[in-house]
Amino acid sequence: MNQTIRAARSREEQEALLMNEEQAEDSPLPASDGIHVPNPHAELPVYISIHRIRRLIIASIDDPYSLEQLKSPRMNVAVVRPLVEHLYNPKDVSTGFEPFQNAPEEVAHENQHALHWAVRKHFWRDGYERTLTALEVAIISESKIFLSSSACRKIVDAVYRGRIVYTPTSFIDILPDHYKYKPISLYDPRKSPMLNQYRLIVPMTRNVIEVCQFFVLLVLYMLTMIKRHKSKVDVSQHFPAYELFFCIYSAGWALDEFASVLEHGWQVHTENLWSFLDIAFLAIYGLYFSLRMHGLGSGNIEHGQQALDILAIGAPILLPRLALNLMPENMLFISLRAMMVDFTFLTLLAVWCFAGLLLAMRWLSNGTHESITISKWMLWIWFGLDGTGIQRSTELHRVLGPMLMVTFAFLGNTLFLTILVSMLSNTFSNLAANATAEIQFRRAVLTFEGVKSDAIFAYRPPFNILALMLLLPLKFTVSPRWFHKINVTAIRTLNAPILLFINLYERRTLWKPHRHAVRGPQKRTWLGLWERFSVHGDLQA
Repeated sequence: MNQTIRAARSREEQEALLMNEEQAEDSPLPASDGIHVPNPHAELPVYISIHRIRRLIIASIDDPYSLEQLKSPRMNVAVVRPLVEHLYNPKDVSTGFEPFQNAPEEVAHENQHALHWAVRKHFWRDGYERTLTALEVAIISESKIFLSSSACRKIVDAVYRGRIVYTPTSFIDILPDHYKYKPISLYDPRKSPMLNQYRLIVPMTRNVIEVCQFFVLLVLYMLTMIKRHKSKVDVSQHFPAYELFFCIYSAGWALDEFASVLEHGWQVHTENLWSFLDIAFLAIYGLYFSLRMHGLGSGNIEHGQQALDILAIGAPILLPRLALNLMPENMLFISLRAMMVDFTFLTLLAVWCFAGLLLAMRWLSNGTHESITISKWMLWIWFGLDGTGIQRSTELHRVLGPMLMVTFAFLGNTLFLTILVSMLSNTFSNLAANATAEIQFRRAVLTFEGVKSDAIFAYRPPFNILALMLLLPLKFTVSPRWFHKINVTAIRTLNAPILLFINLYERRTLWKPHRHAVRGPQKRTWLGLWERFSVHGDLQA
């Protein structure tokens, strides 16, 4: 009976949300120029509620428990259920909040972090100062077990597919357009306009668009580098059309990447598997563009050649980045990122420690050998390539030189490699043991980063550069209402085919039930036809 009542109530809430949902652009704009709607939850005692719940949890759990013990059915019955029944309120709201909302004045003044939350008061949304969703808090705190729960997986999947829509908050917007604020609601594609520009910020759509944008960048990069060797024209005096388009498109792609960092912050952005590859390519592109422009301006052939040589370094970055885009949930890539972090940290720590041995041998040589030469000997020993350093260590000192070199060989080669292999094996085993939590965490990161509030993301590169040059100065000369109308018209004009395809696709598939839920998902490959002719094809069927 309880399940029936709960299901009926859920259907009523869904129908009410769909009926009361504000259509994206069908409703006429209000006559006034008011930009914001007052926050209806501004008076909620969020700060007091957080500490009240914390005290209740501390009072309920008086002994240390492991993660497995906390997940046991006994803990659920003895601790979790009483807390839920005590704290649950069906009339409470589920919305983003500010943790210092309605806190005592002495607490707000004493805590410096409160200034960070209130800094949004000087920007565009009064009453919504840095409101956060639980999804963002879970990503920042790396609550992977929480994100892998069934409830969070349903919410993340609904946000990723666009069934649940909301307007996120950002610290800084490059091209802000917050004339209309969309609360958390369910989306009905049949009641929305054909060209709904808000569907461009749906994470699934945004992910496909970003992959296409990167593929275009990769094609232009390959074309530029291939034509470089075939062209016999002086690169210092000639700027080909394909290279010009590559520079313009790369600048637009760099603007999109920079806006993404500002949208959700550096900490969330770097949780992506390919974030460091993007940043590395942006650094390479910036250096290439600077040298290229300097070579064209001064007519220096050497600078033009150096610019293209620097651009060639981007190949080891762009090609793996495409693989990460196509397989973001592959455990090999997820573990590779974590192991690279551990490897880099351990290598830097080892270099720092072994610098003392380098200084000791440099001072023992009394100037007969340069620091570069001794560093080469140590590097060859570290990688196990050559023993020249041990053979010539007597030139540093007859006794202390060989002793230091042999000590370094033991520490740098044998001990370091043993520690490195053990650390990487432990990292991979931990990730493999929690594969579900790691994959769900990456999905949550992709979902959260896909929801954008900055209007600059609605323009594809290189049109985002044009929008920044034209619309940003226009924002300070027209009213917010007219700027919103101009911005929406420009977005719909440039993205009309994409928006039309998205609307037609979502009308057919967005709320379509999954009919394969009983049998489970079936993996189909192009080898499936050949496998039917195998000896055990009847068993595989």
